[in-house]
Amino acid sequence: MKSYLTKFTILLFLIVQLSACSDEHVQFTPLNDDAIILAFGDSITYGSGANITTQSYPAVLAELTGLTVVNKGIPGEISALGLERLADVLPEIKPDLVILCHGGNDLIRKLGKEQLKENLDQMIRLIQSSGAEVILVGVPNFSLMLNVPELYPELAKQHTIPAELSILPKIERNPKLKSDHIHPNAKGYALMAESIHTLLQSSGAL
Repeated sequence: MKSYLTKFTILLFLIVQLSACSDEHVQFTPLNDDAIILAFGDSITYGSGANITTQSYPAVLAELTGLTVVNKGIPGEISALGLERLADVLPEIKPDLVILCHGGNDLIRKLGKEQLKENLDQMIRLIQSSGAEVILVGVPNFSLMLNVPELYPELAKQHTIPAELSILPKIERNPKLKSDHIHPNAKGYALMAESIHTLLQSSGAL
């Protein structure tokens, strides 16, 4: 029994490590000093659970990068509505890079991962067709394991885009980083911004 548990633990560790990997070979053209970053998503992008003006991850990321980061998070939004909204937001903001963090409400409401994947796929295609770069942030299943669904790394690989797949599971597993059972607090959002900032640097955007 002990041997079985040890093998299971090792296998679980490998799965988590693989799911946390992003495509480190993706390289962007460095953003100009006047570049605009669009943070697009739901309540986690909006900053629910903290001061959205100063403590949301887009606000902290703006401080870290010195760039304009536009927060377009809508609490409670499902991916189907996000896809519709994105078509209007892109020509309005004209971003150089989009951080796409969406799907939490689909997962909570069990609306179907295939539909979520299709909606995210179309969002990525919309962003790329507008001329902007994309970074994908994986949202975990809100269950015991809090693992990021395979659809996120699959989409990142399919579209050859960087993905941050480990920070939200890390935050969700630590009550000290959350304001409630789902949303980060100020410290959690700061860690999220720092992780995305690191990914922007490693991908050559900064």
